[in-house]
Amino acid sequence: MIVELYGLAMKVTGVGVHLWSPWRGSHLEHRLFEAAKAVPGVKFEAPPDELRLEITDAKQWTAALLNIERVLKGWEEEASDAGTDRRSWRWLLEADADAHGFDVKGEKACFWGFLRLSLDRGSPGDEEKGEDIDLNGFGLSFYREEG
Repeated sequence: MIVELYGLAMKVTGVGVHLWSPWRGSHLEHRLFEAAKAVPGVKFEAPPDELRLEITDAKQWTAALLNIERVLKGWEEEASDAGTDRRSWRWLLEADADAHGFDVKGEKACFWGFLRLSLDRGSPGDEEKGEDIDLNGFGLSFYREEG
């Protein structure tokens, strides 16, 4: 299937949505995972120390990404309603692979997507009081096609 992430199209066999160490995850990470889980037809797994969803259909992926984006936009708006800070978010993509197409653990390489949140608490006249927070408990994996 071909999935798209904001203009970046990838041919993959599936997308995994991960919530690592759920007991330590933030409320936002749980909300993001539950938003993706709400899509009909996704496969839910609960191995030890992790919750995982498997998405194997492009329409499911589009719906899951839209749900995740809605949660993130709501998180941004919570701050503007209270007038306390400015919030933004962005996806970070990474991958590691050797010359044979395997990652450091010997598994087939894939792309990973992680979220970074930005908080800006400063006023126009104040010194910069920005902060970046990586959501280490939530992530996406894009599995490559066989071959």
